[in-house]
Amino acid sequence: MLAMNYRGPYRIRAVHKPEPEIEHPGDAIVRVTRSCICGSDLHLYHGLVPDTRIGSTFGHEFTGVVEEVGSAVQHLKPGDHVLVPFNIFCGSCYFCQKELYSNCHSTNPEATAVGGIFGYSHTAGGYDGGQAEYVRVPMADVGPTVIPADIDLDDAVLLTDALPTGYQAAEMGDIREGDTVVIFGAGPVGIFAAKSAWLLGAGRVIVVDHVDYRLEFVRSYAQCEVIDFKQVGDMAIHIKKMTDGLGADVCIDCVGCEAAGNFAQTLLGVKLKLQGGAATVLHWCINSVRKGGTVSIVGVYGPTFNAVPIGNAVNKGLTLRMNQASVKRHLPRLIEHIQAGRLEPRRVISHRIDLRDVADAYHIFSSKLDNCIKTVLVPPGMVRETTTAAASL
Repeated sequence: MLAMNYRGPYRIRAVHKPEPEIEHPGDAIVRVTRSCICGSDLHLYHGLVPDTRIGSTFGHEFTGVVEEVGSAVQHLKPGDHVLVPFNIFCGSCYFCQKELYSNCHSTNPEATAVGGIFGYSHTAGGYDGGQAEYVRVPMADVGPTVIPADIDLDDAVLLTDALPTGYQAAEMGDIREGDTVVIFGAGPVGIFAAKSAWLLGAGRVIVVDHVDYRLEFVRSYAQCEVIDFKQVGDMAIHIKKMTDGLGADVCIDCVGCEAAGNFAQTLLGVKLKLQGGAATVLHWCINSVRKGGTVSIVGVYGPTFNAVPIGNAVNKGLTLRMNQASVKRHLPRLIEHIQAGRLEPRRVISHRIDLRDVADAYHIFSSKLDNCIKTVLVPPGMVRETTTAAASL
């Protein structure tokens, strides 16, 4: 089969490799119909995530048709068109019982913090991902969800990570009616966090970035105010001036370890790798939020330490919340929002690229060329015009 193949930092290609097989009675084999490149895939692509091994296939956002199921699978059958959450989880451990699916205790023998993730280095279990024609899906009875017939496939693939992550970012902010919410990052997750903040009662939403076309997009898509941080001297002072000297009620980090905006942080965290990425946005969040406010973090950082102003957080009495999204928990509500027309996630998709051209797709997304916001990879043979799960079978 055709699959994306990692050869080292900034070096990927499309290759032919053996098709996956059922390895456990709970597995399913899925024929991929859509697969996204995520902003966190770029951390892998840039060589910032430890234990990303040569030969790996990335891709944790995908939809597909079930081709085969193991003998223990009871809730899926061949022909089902499913969206597959990026979390691999068992559904029965202590953490899954609390709906903390991203912290499943059974699917990642490589770490005690995060559960298994498709296509995301061996620190997340070493599972191959969905930027391929076929993928093995473990725990198939608990993760995949059959796509409702009235949900567009491009909406469905964004339900596997980007939209639930943005929604959970806003949810962890514990937004109260009328709150001012500042979101750092105008990528797809930040865009969805802005939309979600309104749904949860925000009275004012401000998005911070420095990429002009993304700021223009989020201003229109999420009806929010925007700040180009390159036009701002001190971020915390600027936010306080915009909020009567108090600071924002909620600040959300949707950027993570590759944040721009501070030379020293970039040097230590990205170039020299002396900490788990650049902590620029963590500083901005802690220093820009008001006393007693909440900082929500969904940006991805490495497993090593980051130098952050924890003393400021203590003295201001902040609430800090963070986690990988537990996708499955959010799906019923988000599907309802899409069906009701309150959310139209597919509008963030700017590029649809053949899987055979995956190297070009990464280059375009990484370099923010051609006004790229979100890239969807389409395997050869998949009909691009097909948009609904029912029509693609």
